[in-house]
Amino acid sequence: MSSEKTALSTDDKKLVKELFVNSFFLENCYNYERQQGLGFALAMWPAIKRFWHTKEERAAALTRHMAIFNTTPHVVGAISGVSAALEREASENPEFDTLIINNVKVGLMGPFAGIGDSFFQGTLRIIASGIGISLCQQGSPLGPILFLLIFNIPHIIIRYFLTMIGYKSGTSLVEGARGGAILQKLSKGATIVGLMVIGGMSASMVALSTPLAMTIGETTFEMQSYLDQIFPSLLSLLYVFLMFGCLKKGMKATGILLMTIAIALVGAFFGFLA
Repeated sequence: MSSEKTALSTDDKKLVKELFVNSFFLENCYNYERQQGLGFALAMWPAIKRFWHTKEERAAALTRHMAIFNTTPHVVGAISGVSAALEREASENPEFDTLIINNVKVGLMGPFAGIGDSFFQGTLRIIASGIGISLCQQGSPLGPILFLLIFNIPHIIIRYFLTMIGYKSGTSLVEGARGGAILQKLSKGATIVGLMVIGGMSASMVALSTPLAMTIGETTFEMQSYLDQIFPSLLSLLYVFLMFGCLKKGMKATGILLMTIAIALVGAFFGFLA
């Protein structure tokens, strides 16, 4: 792809700046139903407002970005940039499948979360904290100031350039895909990756086990250990399917959350759930 094709216009640069500023809303109204979904919808508003013109189109785009989302806030610009480029293509191409936008988001949020957490939380924050704490122990007021500067100056610079790179990459991808079957392949691939990420999240975030055991003679048989030998995390998987079935039948996420709390309390009280 030539530099002329990937170069951003003045309007595009203005959009990138707006996406960068709005990306700081990512963790607004963080919740356990959609996590950063509402914040990401707010972060995408500059692109939605620019590329969609009717109230119905904007409402559909905002609803699309309200889906569950979670990544390291410092690197979200790359994902919002790519998503903005896809929103632009969706607004210009009536045949564009908007499902690909959320599929790409879900496919990117996991890898970027791993990179972002390792660099910002596991490395840069530790370095900044070490310098800041050392100065604080000496009674210097520069401790907290240097901590904030060392952490946030690289963070803000990287956040901005990731937004620009994400938008450029998304634009280049769409331009190269026009007229071919690349978008269909991308949609299928993103769907597979997205399902893998959701499956991984379910396996790591849903923990359900039972302490039930049977004693025969002098031998105690723990049910959970046998279940793990047959199918690890079987109870967690079954409960995920139960929640999915409830959603399919129209049950609200809040109702499922309350049901989960009730099951946990009853199970812990009667001793059949750990």
